[in-house]
Amino acid sequence: MARRVKNNNFRKVNPADQFRVNKQIRVPEVRLVGEDFEAISEVAGRQVAPGIFATRQLLDWSYKLDLDLVEISPKATPPVVKIIDFKKFLYNKKKKEKELKAKSAKTVVKEIRFGPNTDEHDFEFKLKHARKFLEEGAKVKAFVQFRGRTIVFKERGELILLRFLSELEDVGAAEALPRMEGRRMNVILSPKKKK
Repeated sequence: MARRVKNNNFRKVNPADQFRVNKQIRVPEVRLVGEDFEAISEVAGRQVAPGIFATRQLLDWSYKLDLDLVEISPKATPPVVKIIDFKKFLYNKKKKEKELKAKSAKTVVKEIRFGPNTDEHDFEFKLKHARKFLEEGAKVKAFVQFRGRTIVFKERGELILLRFLSELEDVGAAEALPRMEGRRMNVILSPKKKK
């Protein structure tokens, strides 16, 4: 009997591993950016502004402030760093990503299937559902499935889809005309924007 082996190839990436912090930054010079230059100026004993500094000097300042030196963009020349609490930095980064994810629109695609010999009642029933989906903001993918010898009724399938499009003109617009893909003829409708 074969033993099942656990696959560990898909581990979650720890966000803390994506950034170099403090002693992990080994380049001699870095570009300092950030907000709290007043506190850094106090520790440095002089006015400090964003610019290029020796890494050792910034490490010393961050240590005195009880903060971390975090490399933000390693591919820049010289690399860009911030003096900030690393846990706070990760928290803010995660918060921004969550906000972006919430703002991005999630498109839902609902499918409606017809046959080439769909009768009037079924057509009206499916039309009613499609109208409801479009009004809710979902896309609708309508297709005619050809099974066996029904492939010879391609014209009927196209007529069904064109009638379907014309009936839903007021709530949705077709992204393209009906087209064949294998044994299916399909069309996708997007909801019209409400004024």
